[in-house]
Amino acid sequence: MRKPEILAPAGNLEKLKIAIDFGADAVYIGGGKLNLRAFSNNFSNEEMIEGIKYCHDRGRKLYVTLNVFARNHDLPSAGDYIKGLYDIGVDAVIVADPSLIAICKEVAPELEIHLSTQANTVNWMATKFWYDLGVKRIVLARELTFKEINEITENIPKGCDIEAFIHGSMCVAYSGRCLISNYMIKRDANKGICGNVCRYKYHLVEETRPGEYYPVIEDDNGTYIMNSKDLCMIHYIPELVKSGIYSFKIEGRMKSEFYVASVVKAYREALDSYWENPSNYKFKDEWMDMLRKVSHRPYHTGFYLGVNGEQNYDDAGYVRDYEIVGMVKSYDPETKTATVLQKNRVFEGEEVEVLRPDVPYFKIKLEDMYDIDKDRKTDVANRAHMMFTVKVDTPLKVNDMFVKANNVININNN
Repeated sequence: MRKPEILAPAGNLEKLKIAIDFGADAVYIGGGKLNLRAFSNNFSNEEMIEGIKYCHDRGRKLYVTLNVFARNHDLPSAGDYIKGLYDIGVDAVIVADPSLIAICKEVAPELEIHLSTQANTVNWMATKFWYDLGVKRIVLARELTFKEINEITENIPKGCDIEAFIHGSMCVAYSGRCLISNYMIKRDANKGICGNVCRYKYHLVEETRPGEYYPVIEDDNGTYIMNSKDLCMIHYIPELVKSGIYSFKIEGRMKSEFYVASVVKAYREALDSYWENPSNYKFKDEWMDMLRKVSHRPYHTGFYLGVNGEQNYDDAGYVRDYEIVGMVKSYDPETKTATVLQKNRVFEGEEVEVLRPDVPYFKIKLEDMYDIDKDRKTDVANRAHMMFTVKVDTPLKVNDMFVKANNVININNN
């Protein structure tokens, strides 16, 4: 058995580097064409080359999503685009449409192909079918139980890798194959511009009573009948490993740097701990604490445990108990001064937690705040991407993240 891969989302170059620094074995990104995240900061060719180098220099991999269902007008330029990806050294492409698989095999026969979850693979015969066509890895549909996944991994060729989502947002539709957004607001989910209309609050209207809206009520706040919870399998690392899944995939190319760092760190530490000593493995509450701090909907185990119908809940909101307020850009140990890029408002004198790879959270106090942009002392960093300095006795490292609870009261306003 090979040690599973932690596969992280990377919505831009900065998030790619964070994912790798916090322990991801591989990242998946979107380029300028043929991917389902039209609203993320997709990579330019130059950024992709830099990202590939950053990964390869550290022994990691980079995959590019080509998971749209191509229309006729997409096909003429697809070959040159895919050949270009192969030429710059991407490790694999993630594809759903058979036409793009055919083009990959024609223009770049050595390029590794992964089958997207959009292809809805739910049984071992379909898995073997795609593998026999030259697909190296199958990203399973999200609606499978451990029992079904075990049956798949037991009945496929040894060279066929299995990937599955283990954390992040879940779609109410079958592995993301949804037409609701396109129907209601003309934004096609399968072209990367989903409007998330499944998260809306809905009422019933009887056809002979137009304008009379009947709420679908679970409580006084109503119900969001198509609104999914977020997937979280951190408590089931042993079961994931034993199932034969090779790549543990984290959802979230449009999520924040804080999300990427925290989720990758939690799963990296949990998997490493189990792999090092399976018989004496013990779950650590600190891993779940990391996942609770990032913005998320209520967590659920999805379909893995064979529980259906509990993924939806009656609120469209997120749990946002913590937020990232800054990222360290440099630290001078002689003056004990950190230069910080502001991410959210933070005050002089506040205590923040520091998120860093390979070590637990630790707390520091921000003293003697100085606004670099305006060349003056300040008691608050409140402008987007403001550069400021603070005095911190504890040595810091580049890309350390400052995180604080949203319910912390500013000491200056008590």
